[in-house]
Amino acid sequence: MSEERTERPERPERPAGQRPSGPRKKRPFQRRKVCRFCADKQATIDYKDPRTLRYFITERGKIVPRRISGNCSAHQREITEAIKRARNIALLPIASAHVMP
Repeated sequence: MSEERTERPERPERPAGQRPSGPRKKRPFQRRKVCRFCADKQATIDYKDPRTLRYFITERGKIVPRRISGNCSAHQREITEAIKRARNIALLPIASAHVMP
């Protein structure tokens, strides 16, 4: 039951914590998204306004995360709360209509 181990080729040493050298991948430049509620102080988040809340819901009915919507954390929490309240009183759908493939 003894297995014969093959030798691994020696790897060149590099200082701890450094990345391997090689060609770097360039990421495409993407402008930082700005919270529309911070930029426009008159815009409010209201659970009774489903037209505004639909911007923050996918076609499947899921809440869009803030890294995609661009909201700040405080306004994202308010939007989430407003969407849940609107769903509770049936102003917004909980999920989209189920479609059979």
